[in-house]
Amino acid sequence: MIRINQVKVRPGHSEADLKKKAAEILRISLRDIKEMKIIRQSVDARKKPDIFFSYSLLLDICNEEKVLKRFKGKEAQVSKEDRVFYCFPKAGSRIRKGPIVIVGMGPAGLFCGYFLALHGYKPILLERGKCVEERQRDVELFWKEGRLHPNSNVQFGEGGAGTFSDGKLNTLVKDKDGRNGIVLETLVKYGAKESICYEAKPHMGTDVLCNVVKNMREEIIRQGGQVRFESQVTEICISEGCVEGVIIDGSERLNCEQLVLAIGHSARDTFSMLYEKQVPMEAKAFAVGLRVEHPQVMINESQYACVSSEELGAAPYKVTAKAKNGRGVYSFCMCPGGYVVNASSEEGHTAVNGMSYSGREGCNANSAVVVTVTPEDFESSHPLAGIAFQRQLEDRAYQIGRGKIPVQRYENYREAVQGEKGTDEYEFSQMDETGERIEKYCEGVRAAIGEQDKVMPQCKGMYLWADVSKILPKECNEAILDGMEAFGRQIKGFDRPDVCMSGVESRTSSPVRILRDESLQSAIRGLYPCGEGAGYAGGILSAAMDGLRVAEAIAAEYAKDGLQS
Repeated sequence: MIRINQVKVRPGHSEADLKKKAAEILRISLRDIKEMKIIRQSVDARKKPDIFFSYSLLLDICNEEKVLKRFKGKEAQVSKEDRVFYCFPKAGSRIRKGPIVIVGMGPAGLFCGYFLALHGYKPILLERGKCVEERQRDVELFWKEGRLHPNSNVQFGEGGAGTFSDGKLNTLVKDKDGRNGIVLETLVKYGAKESICYEAKPHMGTDVLCNVVKNMREEIIRQGGQVRFESQVTEICISEGCVEGVIIDGSERLNCEQLVLAIGHSARDTFSMLYEKQVPMEAKAFAVGLRVEHPQVMINESQYACVSSEELGAAPYKVTAKAKNGRGVYSFCMCPGGYVVNASSEEGHTAVNGMSYSGREGCNANSAVVVTVTPEDFESSHPLAGIAFQRQLEDRAYQIGRGKIPVQRYENYREAVQGEKGTDEYEFSQMDETGERIEKYCEGVRAAIGEQDKVMPQCKGMYLWADVSKILPKECNEAILDGMEAFGRQIKGFDRPDVCMSGVESRTSSPVRILRDESLQSAIRGLYPCGEGAGYAGGILSAAMDGLRVAEAIAAEYAKDGLQS
C-alpha cells in the first residue's frame, strides 16, 4: 500500500474529486487506483479565506514499486506503508476461581468488558449508576429542577462522565499496536459516523454517544457477559496481598480474582475506601478554571474567515499561554456550538463541564480556560489532598451561585480580580429567560457577528449572575486574566467584555493516581487500576484504549500456561 499526504481539495468536494487529485499527485491514471482509504482529514486554514481539506490517503495501486521510485527522496508526501491490524491475545485456559469483575462503565470499563466478552471471558460489569436511558432522564430532571441524584448524574452512570460532553476522540497516545484504530472502528460499528476514523479532531456528540454505549452494552450481554446497574462496590476483599472479591452495596459479596477498577475521576467515596484498604496511590496534578462562552460565529470568523459553513461546521480552537506568575494557562475541552452544563455529583458542590450534540448547532462556543495545579498547591501531602482541594472550590461555587451555575461577565471578573470593584449579585434564572429574548439572541448570533445584544449564557441547568472571581485561588485568577489577554491577541474578541465565565471547572482529570506495575496490576495482585479515574488516561479515546490494554493483560495472564479457556 502507498501512503500519500497533503492531498488538498476544497470544501464541498466529492470522493471522485479526492481520487482524481491523488492520481494527479502520483501521476497515474484513475484506473490504476484499485482501492482508496482515508486515514486522516484536517482543515488547512493558514491562508484564509482560501481554505482546504488536507488528506492523508492509503492507496492500493498498480505498479506500486515504479511509483515509489518516482518519489524517492520525497517520502514525506509519498511512501510505502504496511497496514497495522489489531490483534487481541489468544485465549488461555487457566481455571478461574471466579468471574472477572469490572467496576465502572465509562469508556475504560466498557471497552475492557466488551473485548473480554468478545473473546469468551464472560465478565461481570458493575455500575453504581443507571443505564444510559434512565440516566438521561435523571440528568435532564436535574438540569430542569435542580434535584441531584447522587449515583445518576453527569459524572455517574453508564457511559461515564464523557457521555454528557462533546464526545471528543482526539488523543496524544501513540498507536503502534492499532488500539486507537480498533476503538474507533468499534464505535462506528455501534452507531458513530465513519468519519471519526480519519478526522483530525473527531467527535460524536452526546446524542450519538448515548446510543453507542447502549448498543455496546447489549453486545456484551449477548456474548455472555453480565451488566449490573445500581450496584456500587463499597469494599474490596483482600487476602495475603491478593484480591478475593468485592462487597456490593454494603452487603452482597461477589468473589473474583481479577478486579478492574475503572471508577472514573469523580468516585471520591471509592478512592477513600481504597485508601483505607491500603491500596497504593498518590496525589497527581490536574487543572482547574472557568468555562468561557463566545458567539460561535465569532470563532468561525476568526478560524475560517466566514460566519458559517456547512462543509466546515462549527470551528474549534485551541489556545495556550504562560502567565506572568509562571503558570501555564490553556483552553480545555473546547465545545463548538455547545452548552455549559451543571456537572455536579455531590450535594452542596457545583462543578461545570462543556457539552455539545453531534450537530454542534448551539449559538455559543465554550471551553474551559484552566490552570494546572500540583500537589504543592494542596494543603497536605495526603494522597487524597487533590480531592479536598476540588471540594473547596466546588463548595465556593455552590455558595456563590446558590446552588445554580454562577456566571459573570469577563469585564466584571477582570475588575474583581484586579481589586477595582466587586460584582453585584442578582438572580438570573435561565428558566425565566428561555423565550423571546434567548431566541432573538440566537437568531442574531447566527445572522452576523455585529450583534448588539450581549453574549447570553447557553447552559444546561439554571444559572445565577454572581462573582466567580471568589471561587479560585488568587494565583489561578491572575493566570486566567493573563491568559484571556493573550488569547485575545490570538483570536480577536476572545477577551471581549461580555464573555460569559462560569464555574467551577474542577474535574479536568483525576486528582489521584492508583499505582500499577508493568503488568498493569496494583501491588494488590489481581487488582487492575484502569482509565482516567486511576490516572492513566485523559479523555474518552485514551480511556477506552487503556481499558483495552487491561483486557489484554488479563487475557495474557490466562494464556501463560498455554491452555485453553
